[in-house]
Amino acid sequence: MTADLWEGFDALDPETITGPMWDEPVPLNPRRALPAFPVHTLPLWLGDMVAGVAEETQTPVDLAGCLALGVIATAAGGRATVCVRGHWREPVNLYTAVALPPGNRKSAVFALMTGPLLAVEKTLVELSGPVRAEAETTARLARAAADKAAQKAAAAEPGLRDQLTAEAVQLAQQADELTEPAKPQLVADDVTPESLATLLAEQDGRISVMSAEGEIFDIIAGRYSGTPNMGIFLKGHAGDMTRVNRQGRDAQHIEAPAVTMGLAIQPEVLDAIGRVKGADGRGLLARFLYAKPVSLVGSRNLTPALLSEETAATYAKRLGGLTMVLADWTDPAVLTLSPEADAVMLAYQKVTESRLGKGGSLAPIVKWASKRDGAVARIAGLLHLATHPDNGWSLPIEAATMAAATEIGDYFTAHALEVFDAMGADPAQEAAHQVLTYIRDNRLTGFTKRELFRGLSRGDFPAMGDLDPALALLEEHGWVRQLPLPPRSGRGGRPPSPRYDTHPSLTPPRMNA
Repeated sequence: MTADLWEGFDALDPETITGPMWDEPVPLNPRRALPAFPVHTLPLWLGDMVAGVAEETQTPVDLAGCLALGVIATAAGGRATVCVRGHWREPVNLYTAVALPPGNRKSAVFALMTGPLLAVEKTLVELSGPVRAEAETTARLARAAADKAAQKAAAAEPGLRDQLTAEAVQLAQQADELTEPAKPQLVADDVTPESLATLLAEQDGRISVMSAEGEIFDIIAGRYSGTPNMGIFLKGHAGDMTRVNRQGRDAQHIEAPAVTMGLAIQPEVLDAIGRVKGADGRGLLARFLYAKPVSLVGSRNLTPALLSEETAATYAKRLGGLTMVLADWTDPAVLTLSPEADAVMLAYQKVTESRLGKGGSLAPIVKWASKRDGAVARIAGLLHLATHPDNGWSLPIEAATMAAATEIGDYFTAHALEVFDAMGADPAQEAAHQVLTYIRDNRLTGFTKRELFRGLSRGDFPAMGDLDPALALLEEHGWVRQLPLPPRSGRGGRPPSPRYDTHPSLTPPRMNA
């Protein structure tokens, strides 16, 4: 009876009623929730400045935080080293790079954080004026005396010529040995490798490159030379002896060059860095401490609290004082660890080592992570000097300072994992994330390609064809589905824009209030 009841009826396909069924979508590569710069690890005078600058400029605290480390490294670079254990010593210069899109007021943050350094630089130039003037005059007189002696020897009678020639040669040698000190300079902007080497020779082996543009990477990649030139940047970070050849002068050896870099770059520059020939293999990428904060543009407070004059004045006084005290040091101060600080450092080393092996969390960035402990030691030295700007070189680094440095090390580790992952990722991944976020935020159950293009930023998708890799990846992962194109009418004209449906999970029903 039951079979007779359904005789003559065709079985219905459920999808005829509900539409095509959706499988569970495959997630795109997950984005890490990156930590913010741990301002509380900084000495109070430095942390207050970082927080105040970030609030007034409405920028991520990461930018001012990384620059805070950079300015202390500028003050102390080449003037102090950290004796970690045995013969393991770390200089206290750092390379930091913060990735932020345009419009994030990077120049304003740089001006506030580096202003006291430029003021100290001006003071050092003024103080050195008499010394430079005396040296210049002495050298000029010595050269004049040597020239006069040479002329006298040339015009002398044969019997006196040999003696006068010897005297002229001696005076010429003495004139050549006289040096004229260069104007003191603490901070440079984007410089070529050749000019950086010259600055190191002139500035007693140390210089800092602080830039809100980050064009230095284009220069390293060979903007002017046509080939990558990174040797001085490698040696300037590690403190390896370098030889500087300057036109018309004898070659100079810099025993322990100390270059500090504090850069702000656009996020896409990170991809370009990864493609610089030799940058990874020779270790340039591993020398940088990266930060990739979320931009606040679009959600900024338009009436923020302003940086207090007291905070700015205290910052300028402490930073300026530390810079001035260390400016004339020739032999670097050796900062030692207390037994407790050494125990903290050793525990951190064990964690790093355990995560470097195959399958470990740091294995994907093993080159960078192999330098992580050294970076933490450098940061500890900087925090120590900032905590004791008057006598830090006579005190051991304490356990609390080392613990603070390890927390900053963990912060940079999280960001390095994200940055190196992005460097090696398929470019379509980032575009797909942007499209998926737009669909979810706008609760789109369907759209045409043209409608999607109109809704997205032209800066990210200049042409409609730029959407193709992202849409293909989203369709492959099951987040969107392209519908069949309707038949053409035969009347000509522009073909219809492809239409897509979106996965139902992107537009869940709204809950009643």
